[in-house]
Amino acid sequence: MQKLLAIFSLVLMLCACDMQQQSSQLAHIKAQNKIRVGTLAGASNYYQAPQGVQGFEYELAQEFADYVGVELEMVPFFNLSDMFARLESGDLDLIASGLTYNTIRAEHYRFGPTYRSISQKLVYKQGRNRPREFADLTGNLTVLAKSSHSLALQQLKQLNPELSWNETEDMDEEELLQAVIDGEIDYTLADSHTLSLFRRYHPNLSIGFSVTRNDPIAWLLRKDGDDSLYALMVPFFGDVKQSNQLYVLEEKYFGHVRQFNYVNTLAYIEAIKDTLPKYQPWFEQYAGNIDWRLLAALSYQESMWNPKAKSPTGVRGIMMLTQATAKHVGVSNRLAPEQNIKGGAEYLEQLISRIPDRIPQPDRTWFALASYNVGWGHVNDARIITEQEGASPDKWADVKKRLPLLIKKRYYRKTKYGYARGDVAVQYVDNIRRYYDALVWLDENDAIADPEIEQQTAEEAKPATEASEIKPSDNTQQSNTEQQKSENN
Repeated sequence: MQKLLAIFSLVLMLCACDMQQQSSQLAHIKAQNKIRVGTLAGASNYYQAPQGVQGFEYELAQEFADYVGVELEMVPFFNLSDMFARLESGDLDLIASGLTYNTIRAEHYRFGPTYRSISQKLVYKQGRNRPREFADLTGNLTVLAKSSHSLALQQLKQLNPELSWNETEDMDEEELLQAVIDGEIDYTLADSHTLSLFRRYHPNLSIGFSVTRNDPIAWLLRKDGDDSLYALMVPFFGDVKQSNQLYVLEEKYFGHVRQFNYVNTLAYIEAIKDTLPKYQPWFEQYAGNIDWRLLAALSYQESMWNPKAKSPTGVRGIMMLTQATAKHVGVSNRLAPEQNIKGGAEYLEQLISRIPDRIPQPDRTWFALASYNVGWGHVNDARIITEQEGASPDKWADVKKRLPLLIKKRYYRKTKYGYARGDVAVQYVDNIRRYYDALVWLDENDAIADPEIEQQTAEEAKPATEASEIKPSDNTQQSNTEQQKSENN
């Protein structure tokens, strides 16, 4: 009898363990075949683009959903209070929104593994006196309610008793930055990656000082003792770091905005409003399958939209074409802006078509832009080096690391096309990506000047001839000299 009771007790224990396992968060996700992930809508997390949903956190969450083997349901929010409430109620499985670790927040939520780090910056509008510490503030400081910025200020107040600020749930982080630009508030705090993206088209936003440094970023889970989902996060983040996928995503969304030049960015924004409207109809007309804004960004990188631009090596015009390239694409007068834009667009299309079909967008475009600058032959040399070093020759993020090696003899002497300024090509592509992003934002927010072209003077209307004596352009940006020189066929 005692033996039967022992067996019965063991069966009950096993059933209880099985029921507990079946009721775990992971078991529920598997049963629903869906993981619900909350995020704040925005350029660095989740947004709707013409090509579909985009965003660093969205793509990373998609990778995790694939890793778990379920569908992703990304739920965008517009304030932290609602998102945290939905997580606590069990309506979300996790939050993936670039949130930083904070000891106050850790009392209520469980953080997953750290996968990035950022810093918090105090920002103000260019023209005001630069504050170098909180004691220098001469106006109102407003931050997002329940944000990491609010938590950081709460901790800093212990050392700065006079520190005061306002909190809001009516605006998101980018709206607060816009409020600073518009003069509605004097100061706010912003995460470094959000600020880098925003300053592409608002260069008048300046940094006073760093409020925090190297804040770790992680996903958030409910703090309920259920380890089932967390147990998968640990190997997942280990895998995406080991496989370089995390780096590839960082490069895609933030790699081109790490550097900021106030003077150049301001000049570009002014040129978009003052100069671009003269040439925009031709960029639109001849872009073909290329986004006309990308073509315009490429042209600005080459000539600053100066149709009479000339480099010391002889490339000329608004798209900076060599004589050989111009002849190849049917341009008889490189100083005629319409001809030059048409030829440059056709040439870029040809370069894109040369990229192996297996390489997806947007990497195809970044490879083509690098080829416009330094030549496909040199780019392909860098791809070969990339593969030899065990990385992917089809990912721009990996090849971007190796292009600068083409200036080193121990590398270029073993390549087919030899020496090349691969470091310049990398900067060239980064610049165009920044210009393109800014132009897209301004265009979609109707911030480009009315494209009504004023009556041109006779001198402007009549393009110069190639034989004309024209002073070299003062364009300080790198043109496609090396690429045009060899064509690298």
